[in-house]
Amino acid sequence: MPATEFHVAGDAAAITGAGSGIGRQIADRLTAAGVDVAINDLDESALDQTAELLDDNDGDLVTLRADASDPDAAAELVETAVDRFGNLDIVVNNVGIAGPTKPTEEIDREEFLGTLEVNLGAMFSTTKAAIPHLKRNGSGRVVNVSSMSGKRPLRNRTPYTTSKTGVIGFTRTLAVELADRDVTVNAVCPGSVDGPRLRDVIEKQAESRGCPYEEVEREFREVAPMNEFVEADDIADAVLFLCSRRAERMTGQDINVSAGIVMY
Repeated sequence: MPATEFHVAGDAAAITGAGSGIGRQIADRLTAAGVDVAINDLDESALDQTAELLDDNDGDLVTLRADASDPDAAAELVETAVDRFGNLDIVVNNVGIAGPTKPTEEIDREEFLGTLEVNLGAMFSTTKAAIPHLKRNGSGRVVNVSSMSGKRPLRNRTPYTTSKTGVIGFTRTLAVELADRDVTVNAVCPGSVDGPRLRDVIEKQAESRGCPYEEVEREFREVAPMNEFVEADDIADAVLFLCSRRAERMTGQDINVSAGIVMY
């Protein structure tokens, strides 16, 4: 079978919350493609492990221990990429938290707004800081990690689903704003991504519903027509495509990677 290469539209990227999981896989894909990448995360040991794992890739990697939802930290990530690599072509807004798992009437205001502050606030601050650089280069890419839960209900998860629906609205509006500068803005909507975060969500769902963990896990898996969980690699592949020249005229899109759970 003939090999196909993705030529990434740019030389430097910034990725939020990339110490582990999906963010780490995205950083791996981009640095393997020769892109220089700056990432942040709160977990310093995870950042160190990521740097070690990606050390042999063609692109350089710089790590910052920071709270991505802090506007100053967002600006620092962008400026670090520009200072170290000379420009910034790609922003991947990956950072996110699960938020509380309980009925809305039991969620307090701080829990609700705290989830939005991370899942939307970090995206806003990082992208706002990056826009002047993306516009200057004239071929920028913004990829936002939303969720299939931004398109369908998820029981007892109103803060999370509200924030992920907001990601789609942010993506579409920004795509219109930046279209005339040849900067594309798209979102990826993962389904149930196998890993520690999903296991934690399933456990909390089981607790809130008073049913066995195995029952909820089976429900999560069987709701997908493909009857399987998504892997972090699947999300990273979609991001790589959206950052490549093969996606030059795709903007304002929210791409599902959900094993068939969501098809719209």
